[in-house]
Amino acid sequence: MGPRQTGVAAGQGLLPDRYPTADFFVCDIFDAIPKADLGTMEHPVFSLSTRPDRRILDYAHNGVEISVIPSVKGLATIHDKDILIFCISQLMAALNAGREISRTVKLKAHDLLVATNRDTSGDGYKRLRDAFERLAGTRITTNLSTGPKDDQIEVTRGFGLIESWEIIRHSRKGRMISVSVTLSEWLYRAVLGKSVLTLNRDYFRLRKPLERRVYELARKHCGRQSSWRISVDTLHKKSGSASPRRVFRAMLRQIIQADILPDYHITEEPGDLIRFTPRDQVIESGAGPVLSPEVFEEIRALAPGRDVYALEAEWRRFWASSGRPRLRSPDKAFVGWVRSRKE
Repeated sequence: MGPRQTGVAAGQGLLPDRYPTADFFVCDIFDAIPKADLGTMEHPVFSLSTRPDRRILDYAHNGVEISVIPSVKGLATIHDKDILIFCISQLMAALNAGREISRTVKLKAHDLLVATNRDTSGDGYKRLRDAFERLAGTRITTNLSTGPKDDQIEVTRGFGLIESWEIIRHSRKGRMISVSVTLSEWLYRAVLGKSVLTLNRDYFRLRKPLERRVYELARKHCGRQSSWRISVDTLHKKSGSASPRRVFRAMLRQIIQADILPDYHITEEPGDLIRFTPRDQVIESGAGPVLSPEVFEEIRALAPGRDVYALEAEWRRFWASSGRPRLRSPDKAFVGWVRSRKE
């Protein structure tokens, strides 16, 4: 599952996969793998601090302006973003399956913790509540548009990342049973416009906030290209790191040396440049999900004129690049992936 690196110093490797046999995101279709909105992948919205961060963040780049104001609890962190990734993924799964969706997502707290590789102890539930409070309390003012491109106009607006949240607890045990989260209209428009990208499951195993942020930027800008180059100065700005440039460079070199980012390999190049290249995804013959012969007839009807076996090969590479999640129904996953590409 994802890249591994031997000889990495303690504390610099991936977190353990706490639930290696769990059905990822407790959904049957392939589109339930983790997805994040393009807006917060492209621009810094979340704090990379591991301590309460009460700074006001101001960011401007290529005409986009963002101001992030904390609550007394501090800014929402990039680890708090796990909640939004889970909610967006659930909404996209429902949308691609033809089900009606709304801004309010009802979920089981345990499912969220398992899907994002978090601890399910009592302390894990407490940290989850703290994350809800930071997400609801952090206020954003921006002119960044979301939603369908043909329906975008520049409007400066202010909002919280989530509008509200509600926890239902077991009266005796005191543990969360279910959670209701209402996303901001801004994030919901990103879902409706399918302005999202798939993340590797091992994203949730990255220990350090900067590792997660650098992976997001690589996924957004490099994608499936052969490579992507960016200057250290621009990467520093887009990361949202509050560290001085020299400290940021040192942390970046630690990430390069550890070489554990899912999907991407990083190198430092002359001219103060950082280069990202996708890792090769090699799938052994006969490995991976087993498809039934009947599903290929369904794919032929769904994508007339296409080479179904070429589609299968592309889907398997996509499955591998997403962390090789266990699928309840590979046939449904394959069909759902092909259908999503047609939309």
